[in-house]
Amino acid sequence: MSIARNITDLADRYDLLVVGAGPAGLAAAARAADCGLSVLLADENPAPGGQIYRAVGTTPVTRPAVLGAEYWKGGALLTRLAQSRAVLAPSCTVWSVAPDAAVGSVEIGVSLDGRARLIEAAEVILATGAQERPFPIPGWTLPGVMTAGAAQIALKSSGLVPAGRIVLAGCGPLLYLLAGQLAAAGATIVAVLDTTPRRNWRAAIAAFPDFLRSPYLAKGLALMAKARARLPFRNGVTDLSAEGEDRVTGVRVTRGGASETIACDTLLLHQGVIPGVNLSNAIGCAHEFDEDQHCWVPQVDQWFASSVPAVAIAGDGAGIGGAESAALRGEIAALGAAQRLGRLSREQRDAQAAPIRAALARSLRGRRFLDLLYKPAARFLAPPDDATIVCRCEEVTAGQIRDTASRLGVTGPNQMKAFLRCGMGPCQGRLCGPTVVELIAQAQGLSPAEVGYYRLRPPVKPITLGELAALPQSDAAVKAVVR
Repeated sequence: MSIARNITDLADRYDLLVVGAGPAGLAAAARAADCGLSVLLADENPAPGGQIYRAVGTTPVTRPAVLGAEYWKGGALLTRLAQSRAVLAPSCTVWSVAPDAAVGSVEIGVSLDGRARLIEAAEVILATGAQERPFPIPGWTLPGVMTAGAAQIALKSSGLVPAGRIVLAGCGPLLYLLAGQLAAAGATIVAVLDTTPRRNWRAAIAAFPDFLRSPYLAKGLALMAKARARLPFRNGVTDLSAEGEDRVTGVRVTRGGASETIACDTLLLHQGVIPGVNLSNAIGCAHEFDEDQHCWVPQVDQWFASSVPAVAIAGDGAGIGGAESAALRGEIAALGAAQRLGRLSREQRDAQAAPIRAALARSLRGRRFLDLLYKPAARFLAPPDDATIVCRCEEVTAGQIRDTASRLGVTGPNQMKAFLRCGMGPCQGRLCGPTVVELIAQAQGLSPAEVGYYRLRPPVKPITLGELAALPQSDAAVKAVVR
C-alpha cells in the first residue's frame, strides 16, 4: 500500500476508486488490488477504519476490554490493505462523482491538502457506510447534547470521555455497546434511557427463529447482560426533552405516564443508524424505502452494482447489516468490478464469491429481527413539539414544517426547500432529511415512500470557492461544479 497525502500524489486515472475506508471500503480495495486493478481508496478521515473501526491502528485506548473484541478485528482489515498495492488517500474528501457512459469512465471531484482536483476511474464503489438517524427532541441543540456516535469518535480517536454525569437515551444495539465502552473507560453514567416501543416485540416475534440461529444472538445477549448488570437502565421511555439554559443540565423523562428530571452534564442521543445516501443520491442512483429498516436504501443487484453504470454500493451504505457483513459485501462488489473490467472471467468471479456469499448469508441471519425490534417510536421520528428544531443548519422547527406542509400543500422535501430552505445547509440534509420526510408524511397522510427524498447535487460535501476556482478551466470542470 502507498499513501497519497498531497493532491499531486494522485494519478490521473485508476481502474477503481473506492469511497470510504470503513470495513466495506477496506475489504473492497484490498480484494480489487489482489485482482490486479489499480485502486484508490479515498477517505475524509485522517486514518482508515470508518466509524466501527475508527482509529483502530492509532487509538490511544490500549486496554482491549474498553472497546471490545469486535473493535480490534478491524486490525486484520488494515493489515490486509497494507499488504496490497492499493493507494490510500486519507483526509481526502470526495465531493462529486459523475459517470459518463459515452466515454466509459467516471469523473470524481476530490479535495486533498487544501486543493481540489478531478480524476477518472473506470469503476467506483461507494462504501460511505451509515450515519446516525436524526433524533430531534426539545433542547437537542443545547451544548452538552451530542449523538452517541460523536462520543464514540472522541473515545476511539483520542481516548476522551465526557466529564461529569452522563445520560444515554435512545434505542438499538449500539446504545448498549457505547454504554459499555464508556463505562469501561471510566465515564460516570447515571442513566441509560431505552425508548424501544414495547409493541415492537409483536412485530419482531415472527423473525425471532432466524435470530436464534444468528451470530447476533450470543454477542447481543452477552453485551446486554454486561451492560444491564453494571448500568442503571430504564425501559419504556415514551418522551424526552433536554433541559437547561446555556447548556444541558438535565433530561426530562416520561415513563408509564409519569415524568421526572434526571440531572446530567452530558446527554448522548441515539436511535439507530441508517445508510448514508447523500452521495449515491447525488449521482442519481435509484433508491427505495425499506419498511423494515425504515429508511431509504439504494437499489443494487447481487454484485452490489447500482442503477447507474460503473457505480456499485457496498456495506451499510446499501442497507444496514453491521461491520462483518459490510466487509463481505465490499469483497463481492470488488469481484463484480474486476469482472466488468475484464480482470476475472464470470466463472472465476463466481467461484471466488461463493464462500463469501455463504458467510454473508450467515452474518445477516437474524438481522430482520433487530430491524423490527429497534424501529424508533413515531414521536421520535416526527417530533410532536412544534418548537423543536429539525433543520439545525437553517434553524427550522417541526411546527414550521408541519404548517407549511398542511397550509400550503407541500407534498415533498424538495418543494419544502423553496419555502423553508430545509436541506440547503452544510449538511445537505443529513441531519434533517429523514425527519422532514416524516413530518410531511404525517401532515399529508402519506407514507415516507410516497413523500420521497431530497434530490441532491454536487458538491455533496463543503468545498471552498478557492478550491473550485483553482480547478483547471475545462468543460469537465465546469460540469462537475454546476451539475
